[in-house]
Amino acid sequence: MKKVGIICAADDELAPFLPHIDNCTISEKAMLKFYEGQVKGVPVVALYSGVCKVNAAIAAQILIDSYHVEIVVNAGVAGGIDPKIQLFDTVVSTRAVYHDVEEDILTGFHPWMSSVYFAADEDLLNIAKRVCRNRRHVHFGGMATGEQFIQDDLRESINEKFSPMSVDMETASIAHVCYVNEVPFIAIRSITDTADHAGVENFEKNCKEASMISKEVVLDFLDELRKQWEE
Repeated sequence: MKKVGIICAADDELAPFLPHIDNCTISEKAMLKFYEGQVKGVPVVALYSGVCKVNAAIAAQILIDSYHVEIVVNAGVAGGIDPKIQLFDTVVSTRAVYHDVEEDILTGFHPWMSSVYFAADEDLLNIAKRVCRNRRHVHFGGMATGEQFIQDDLRESINEKFSPMSVDMETASIAHVCYVNEVPFIAIRSITDTADHAGVENFEKNCKEASMISKEVVLDFLDELRKQWEE
């Protein structure tokens, strides 16, 4: 059975997973704490990376190199940017993109991508769609990553260029690491703030509840993943 890495940005986003990790052992590398065990019968290694692209990328590469994970799931919370996304909805990534990186850096230079988008793994997407087919308030679409909270003027330009459903500070960087390592990736994030409920105060107020929602979707995803492997 394949081992799954679960990356959350913050401790509040990881906390809902910890009671579900059976036979948990804890190890530390690069100032990060890794929780290894089984969730829903699936081998997992989970951690919070810290906020921002570099922290998330460090965590993803360690999961791949040192813990030998074969799938990476980015869980936790995000800001809603598509007008139809509401507080506590969940977004499952179909693709991820940097909104604060010049577009030709990734296409004109290493890793010479055909577009600026990191696509989610199709098999993982299909599993997520099966899991969520009877769930309300789950959306499949793009995620945009950059290192700032989004104000109205930036919101408009991001929507015009990339039309994402959500924004955060880590997803594209984790997808980037998975892309160059050829490791399947998917992100499952629930919404803490929107244009109508904007600002750091809404993020802080809603983070724990949104993290619990993301956790529930990820647990169902892992359960379905195990069932598929056992068939």
